[in-house]
Amino acid sequence: MLLTKTLIPVVAASLVLTGCASTNAQKGAAIGAISGAILGKSTSNHKNKRAVFGAAIGAIAGAAIGDYMDKQEHAFRDELSGSGIDVVREGDNLRLIMPSNITFATSQSYITSGFHATLNDVAKVLVKFDKTFLSIEGHTDSSGAADFNQKLSEQRATSVKSYLMNQNIIAARLNTIGYGEGQPVVANNSPQNKALNRRVEIQIVPNKA
Repeated sequence: MLLTKTLIPVVAASLVLTGCASTNAQKGAAIGAISGAILGKSTSNHKNKRAVFGAAIGAIAGAAIGDYMDKQEHAFRDELSGSGIDVVREGDNLRLIMPSNITFATSQSYITSGFHATLNDVAKVLVKFDKTFLSIEGHTDSSGAADFNQKLSEQRATSVKSYLMNQNIIAARLNTIGYGEGQPVVANNSPQNKALNRRVEIQIVPNKA
């Protein structure tokens, strides 16, 4: 338990350092590398590694990773069809992109009631495919003060984490980070573009053996 509590803040700090990656693919590669490096150094061998993190976060052997993530991707696409959430494949990682119109009210961090069913579907897949770590990432547009937006993005990521924990996703799998207004997907030059930038993304990274 102590080791697990120690590793999660280290992952969070490392994610901050990689936050300036210019593309989602680069961010995915960075988080995957960070997770692998930390887990690899945490114990002397894979058997001990699995003992530390428990059966609930089992490792996936190299040859099986692609197939495992393929099946998880298909499960997400089936469960989230028509929900407004984009499922993006990035190598061995997956990214769920959740736009503002289905997640949070303007300037608020509580999850809207209409989003509960969709998050329940996300959790259903995560419970089934439990050999993964999640980076829950909050983003805002550029309206308002940067400090407020940073805090709001962190609070939104934490709200999603708390909801998933209530759906039986264990805390050891979940990391949160807020990027504030610092990583827009488009220019903040119209209401439509700002809506695209107000989002939560969940990156799903396999625990590689």
